[in-house]
Amino acid sequence: MSEAKTNPPLLELRGLEKRFELDKGFLETLRFKGGRITRERRQVHAVNSVSMTAEKGEVLCVVGESGCGKSTVARLVAGLLTPSAGEIHYDGERIDNRTRKAMMPLRSKMQMIFQNPYASLNPRMTIWQSLVEPVRHHNPQMSKGEVRDRVSDVMRSVGVDPSWSKRYPHEFSGGQRQRIAIARALTVDPEFIIADEPISALDVSIQAQVLNLMLEAREERGLTYLFITHDLSVVQHFGTRVAVLYLGAICELADTQTLFSNPKHPYTRALLSAVPQLKDDRPNHIRLKGEIPTPINLPKGCPFHSRCAYARDQCRMEQPKAVHQPDGSLVACHAVEEDWPRD
Repeated sequence: MSEAKTNPPLLELRGLEKRFELDKGFLETLRFKGGRITRERRQVHAVNSVSMTAEKGEVLCVVGESGCGKSTVARLVAGLLTPSAGEIHYDGERIDNRTRKAMMPLRSKMQMIFQNPYASLNPRMTIWQSLVEPVRHHNPQMSKGEVRDRVSDVMRSVGVDPSWSKRYPHEFSGGQRQRIAIARALTVDPEFIIADEPISALDVSIQAQVLNLMLEAREERGLTYLFITHDLSVVQHFGTRVAVLYLGAICELADTQTLFSNPKHPYTRALLSAVPQLKDDRPNHIRLKGEIPTPINLPKGCPFHSRCAYARDQCRMEQPKAVHQPDGSLVACHAVEEDWPRD
């Protein structure tokens, strides 16, 4: 008797890479070295062999310092950028090699919320026009009455009064604009939402309201989130699993409780030590030293070795592979793999 097939993850990234060319013109590629003119192409290695999955209904958070490749991963998944290598699978089907026309059926299932609510809404369109446009585009069979009812219902669900529909974006605060951006994503009834630091541009008092709104939408609509952020205190209360990125590569991937209770990678431990804790009378911050590598010339071996207090010759020469741990986490670190002292 054959075993029953398990459902594929909603999102799966396989060895995803993205490189940006710095020198596009012929003259820009010319270099003078050792008395000779040579041709050299420089690239920014933004994402480097990232592999992870997101199951249906979960909140997969991607965290790391600025410039680590978080937003690039989000844009690759959304189809706004084309991968340099690797594959993106959605609900068991590969989507990164599809044409724009072939991607259209997925656009209503996969929506994105951008970081800056002041730039993500068209200033020349009223709120009603901004919300109606995606509904009509993805549902041409709907009548005007059905479109009006759907948009009004979604506006109420995110705390936006439908009577504001004739106003323009500049008439709203940042928190109200982000609610409208969330409403725009929800109008097409998606199942997967990519949120690229959706609260970083908002006041702290408003951030909790927007996060609660996103959690309510997840429970009511069965949404799955790919949540990009640098705020680990948000991740602790919002995420179900966490992927830690450094120089475009995954250092550690674990469920939220495991990551916060028992971080393993030295970089993860340094990040978590910076999160303020009310119970800590004497916080033990880990201060990273050393030079931060450039994504143009990636270091040989582990990308974190120049700032790691536990780096060995192996770390400088050999890039660590992600290894499954007994608690289910995935860690790319020679120190963890070889059980070196870490305290």
